[in-house]
Amino acid sequence: MADRRLQVFSAVAKHGSFTRAAEHLFMTQPAVTFQIKQLEEHFNTRLLERGHGKVSLTPAGEVVLAYADRILDLSEELESRVSELTDELGGTLSIGTSTTIAAYWLPKLLERFKHKYPRVIPRVVVGNSQLTEDRVAARELDLGLIEIVSEQPAIERFTAARDELLVICRPGHPLASKSRLTAHDLLDHAFITRDPGNAIRELAEQFFAAAGIGIDEVNVCAELGSLATVKYLVGEGIGFAIASFAAIQRDIREERLVSVPLEPKQYTPLEVIIPKDKFRSSLITTFAEHAVAELSVMAAALPERE
Repeated sequence: MADRRLQVFSAVAKHGSFTRAAEHLFMTQPAVTFQIKQLEEHFNTRLLERGHGKVSLTPAGEVVLAYADRILDLSEELESRVSELTDELGGTLSIGTSTTIAAYWLPKLLERFKHKYPRVIPRVVVGNSQLTEDRVAARELDLGLIEIVSEQPAIERFTAARDELLVICRPGHPLASKSRLTAHDLLDHAFITRDPGNAIRELAEQFFAAAGIGIDEVNVCAELGSLATVKYLVGEGIGFAIASFAAIQRDIREERLVSVPLEPKQYTPLEVIIPKDKFRSSLITTFAEHAVAELSVMAAALPERE
């Protein structure tokens, strides 16, 4: 219901870029530029300074942004309040999720939610856990599903479940025959790690640090953002990696990979996060409660490890 020009202006101001705002809003860059031009013509003044690839606010732009954010928040609250009177949840829900949760937990979670609330339109943005946490804290997303314990004061978190972390390697790899693996057991082998900001990368580094091993002492042979690529390279014998139990079920069943527990055992948390100071609609609350319950059920349904 809010003026689309204000939504676009707020996104450009917060992202500092027409391109990033367009990506966030699922618009083309020319469409974003047109909306900003219309808003500046409406106020008959320049609201943004463009230059050197960055965008900054003019004094008038700072005033407009302050009011735009208040108007957008009130508009969202109005939509939610009226929707709640119909006793049927509906509308768009912006969800951020880590790559592992998106691939192995989210599909069934969304399927069950859509069966209950068919008028809800989930809009999912996939990134690593740190990026998702930052976007929820900045109120760019309604809710996040991540694999790190958030300590940000702007975040309210709910722990849904946890998933064991395991070493994965190809059959025949020297590590494949072990029953348990300590950090020192891994030092002589090539390690395929994840991209910065990825929760499993952080947990792996903590695992080594707890054993007195700095990450610079580990034989890192690749840093990858895609778990599918990690598993492929592991299967080709390039190195070992650390992955969550849920993410490797099919690979283990089909004997493409071997998994070995860490010693001491390590776990990744499955966390549902929402902005602490954001108006909380019934839709956000309902999905958060659904996500916590479903993740707990799915985690409990994973096959027992020997």
